[in-house]
Amino acid sequence: MPLQKLLLKPGVNRENTRYTNEGGWYESDKVRFRQGTPEKIGGWQRISAATFIGICRSLWNWVTLAGQNLLGIGTSVKFYIENGGAYYDVTPIRTSDTLTNPFTTNTATNSGGYTTVTVTATPGFANGDYVTFYGGTAVGGVTVLGEYQLTYLSSSTYSISVLGTASSSTTGGGTVYAVYQVTSGSVTYVPSDGWGAGSWGTPPVVALPSTVGTWGYGVTVAPAAAGIRIWNQLNWGEDLVYGPRGFPLYYWEAAVGYQATTITLTIASPCVVSCGLGLADLTPLTLATTGALPTGLLPGVTYYVRYLSSSTFNLSATPTGALINTSGTQSGVQSISPRGILLSSLAGSDGSCPLYQDTFTISDASRFLLVFGTNDYGSTVLDPMLIRWSDQESLTTWLPSVTNQAGSVRLSHGSQIITTLQSRQEILVWTDSSVYSLQYLGPPYVWSTQILVDNVSIIGPNAAVMASGISYWMGIDKFYKYDGRVQTLRCDLLRHVYSDINLQQSEQVFGSTNEGFNEVWWFYCASSSSTIDKYVVYNYVEDLWQYGTLGRTAWLDSGLRNYPIAATYSSNIVQHEYGVDDNETATTLPIEAIITSAQYDIGDGHNFAFVYRMIPDLTFRGSTAGTTPAVTMYLQGLNNSGSGITQTGNAGVTYNGTAPSVINVDEFTGQIYIRIRGRQMQIKITSNTVGTQWQLGAPRIDMRPDGRR
Repeated sequence: MPLQKLLLKPGVNRENTRYTNEGGWYESDKVRFRQGTPEKIGGWQRISAATFIGICRSLWNWVTLAGQNLLGIGTSVKFYIENGGAYYDVTPIRTSDTLTNPFTTNTATNSGGYTTVTVTATPGFANGDYVTFYGGTAVGGVTVLGEYQLTYLSSSTYSISVLGTASSSTTGGGTVYAVYQVTSGSVTYVPSDGWGAGSWGTPPVVALPSTVGTWGYGVTVAPAAAGIRIWNQLNWGEDLVYGPRGFPLYYWEAAVGYQATTITLTIASPCVVSCGLGLADLTPLTLATTGALPTGLLPGVTYYVRYLSSSTFNLSATPTGALINTSGTQSGVQSISPRGILLSSLAGSDGSCPLYQDTFTISDASRFLLVFGTNDYGSTVLDPMLIRWSDQESLTTWLPSVTNQAGSVRLSHGSQIITTLQSRQEILVWTDSSVYSLQYLGPPYVWSTQILVDNVSIIGPNAAVMASGISYWMGIDKFYKYDGRVQTLRCDLLRHVYSDINLQQSEQVFGSTNEGFNEVWWFYCASSSSTIDKYVVYNYVEDLWQYGTLGRTAWLDSGLRNYPIAATYSSNIVQHEYGVDDNETATTLPIEAIITSAQYDIGDGHNFAFVYRMIPDLTFRGSTAGTTPAVTMYLQGLNNSGSGITQTGNAGVTYNGTAPSVINVDEFTGQIYIRIRGRQMQIKITSNTVGTQWQLGAPRIDMRPDGRR
């Protein structure tokens, strides 16, 4: 018989049986399609050996006027700004407190060079929060200074692990200043209430701030705590507006920087600050120290610059308040903290800044800050369907009047706003049951809302993606797109995705683009997993799908960087489509890529056929120079559709060109001798060696008839 060419249609389809999808592909992992044929996806490389704390769910990239290419990274417990591969902690301060003799040591807790110190403090903290202590004196032979992560004990006590060994069990510490960062969040969804929802007799570790339930009753978790920690962030010019979902907005100013800036404090009336930042008048800032600040100043408190010269200024407690006088002594190194401050603390604030936000966006064309899911004017209650916006070109004017364009509107379809996406001439707003269009009209109405579709869903706040002017999103039971009208997106993997997904962890689902390959990616948790381990990809140019396994927690396809970037469970950032291997850590690992076809008949499928030779057709172009890239090709025979695989023949196909020259020619194993018998067959290609990149062409098989039994 003549050689039979195996040229299969592109895309992976699992909506029917393997046999029904004859001529196509049925399984894939870390494989995409280029011009109709499958190839292994590109590799990834960590941007540096540095790591951050927590699980990242939010990435945003922007460039300052000084040309700094910055990346905002919001994790479950911290917020960082990355530059040059280093992660700088700019987590905002939630509150500060002055404590008297708060530390209690216990020699029985000494272990491994550390001791556990119990802290008595003002209620309001939560398990896992970060606190920084300033001032104070040694207690029990240990000094408690710097940043610690606390462990909740009761509403007024928590413990910290301190380097050193306690010499005695005692209480003390003198006057101590405690500065608390924004409350830590959860990495997985926590059921909100019910018997047994919290540990017995203690609040859930994510309660904000929580109270102990009575015996036999679960403790209700605040909505912001029950959900996973998701930071919202966008740049306002070169500065950054950011905040966790369900919390206030904060402001990071590029002029202050992402590192602590050393300053000189002149003790005087008023105090004079000398530094080289050239801060503008009324810039808000907070101070930090490695020792003690002079009397009149406290760490973690917001002060305002009162300009004297480009390198000197005074301080005041309010934008128009009296200048601060200092006295006494100081010690250690004094600095300006890089941490963000409350948006409501900006000079000129009218006192009506939103207290909460479920999400927000900044209108690029008209320069409004719009907050979704927030409190109404004069209220402290979060309304999950309320939209508010600031005056045009302002972050400080929120109270509507005839002289500004600040305002609000409440949506009516749904119970809460989930997310938003800025499109060409509108802002798309998803509630849990509808999609709205928000458009700028100008005074007096400013922004108008129009419902685009009702009775649709979105699976999570990060599940909507914009690609080539079209919005795509993942719902709780199907995929959608909006190109002027909302449509169900045809999906060849619908059953495969939704039959193995953990919908309780739907907030973890996120989507992003890989524009270089015309792809939209969604990552989600398998039904048996509480962490992200699966992905599904839609190629919107070729209208096809593929899927696989990969653990990522956030993804950003930024035109400001050379490669798509993603956050990993190794607490670092990697560049995707970089190289051909897994370089998430210091150890280079191969990427295991697999694709398996659906079943296809040999001839008419009536008779058995005996296959004894395969002629490979593929390319190793793009593989790492100096390596010997290889794939394994399988041909698997079946007696019939229900028999399962009865015979398997496989052999390696390797590059046989000259090494270590650049691998850009098609030289590989010419033929494979195998022995397979069956009425139906399927082909499988795998690779799992370092340095390998491949693309399949149209392999051929050599066979002869072999009877009916």
